[in-house]
Amino acid sequence: MTKVTANPSIEDRKADHIRINLEESVTFPRLTTGLEKFRFLHNALPEIDFSEVDVSVKIFGKTLSAPLLISSMTGGTELAMRINRNLAVAAQKNNIALGVGSQRAGLKNPDVAYTYHIRDIAPDILLFGNIGAVQFNYGYGLEECQRAIDMIQADALILHFNVLQEAVQPEGDTNFAGLLSKIEAVCNALPVPVIAKEVGWGFSEANVRDLANAGIAAIDVAGSGGTSWSEVEYYRASTSFHANVAAAFADWGIPTAEAIKYAVAGAPGLPIIASGGLRDGIDIAKCIAMGAIAGGIAGSFLKAADRSADDADQLARELIAQLRISMLCSGARNIAELQHTPLIQV
Repeated sequence: MTKVTANPSIEDRKADHIRINLEESVTFPRLTTGLEKFRFLHNALPEIDFSEVDVSVKIFGKTLSAPLLISSMTGGTELAMRINRNLAVAAQKNNIALGVGSQRAGLKNPDVAYTYHIRDIAPDILLFGNIGAVQFNYGYGLEECQRAIDMIQADALILHFNVLQEAVQPEGDTNFAGLLSKIEAVCNALPVPVIAKEVGWGFSEANVRDLANAGIAAIDVAGSGGTSWSEVEYYRASTSFHANVAAAFADWGIPTAEAIKYAVAGAPGLPIIASGGLRDGIDIAKCIAMGAIAGGIAGSFLKAADRSADDADQLARELIAQLRISMLCSGARNIAELQHTPLIQV
């Protein structure tokens, strides 16, 4: 088991999270994404020139070369800086989107804000800042949101929702009461779009409807089936009490495929980013066929970027190639056609 830091600072906690995700098995033991229950009808005669398959997509006014988001992971430590910069190289080379991890460490301690800085090597990408929504009950507000945006020159701000993770942390922030009105105030005042993102347990249809009504500009469903942050906290636990409490929630959550359906039903027309256990470009294609506009992947990119920027770049290129081949073999020339390509439930 990974050794964790006693009485951790925010920076220590971030370092623990990185080490655990790299060294331990933190996937859901039994719960899956649900994407394996769907497949495309193979088209042996697509009447498409593969070279003309177009995976570009416009999100928040920026045209991406592919509907791929390197999902929010880390920041606040030297290791996090190296990972973020390797990810940024891959994002810039492939013209895809990137989200940084929670910026609270950089907001609380400006001396570590540099660990999030990537605009110098990724000037053109669609870049998302990141703050925990629960922090609105712990002194954060519009000023901190704007500082997070300015810190990295972000194009949009993610508000992440991690109620279960906070609840199983001994040091967790657990007052989630009255957040919706504060979220609405921030959405109305910020100059950039605000994205609501779960961290691996998914949003219900009612959650999505409430967030859309509050002014959220996009939903990142981050469903279950990939990284389980209760499992991460299990490995961080310093006592058997906290380990046993966290372990009970190893298979909690809304699988990604169901979370996409809930998001489509809860806020028709709202952009949906699908994340949570996506393994390859085929999974990204399935999510887009279900109604998403892009797919987000974190864990695989974390491991690749820990090795090198070249490995992160290769992973991005592999995912895009898999997506393009999925589209060719299902008869979709572009992302708009893929969004109307039926799936077979098996």
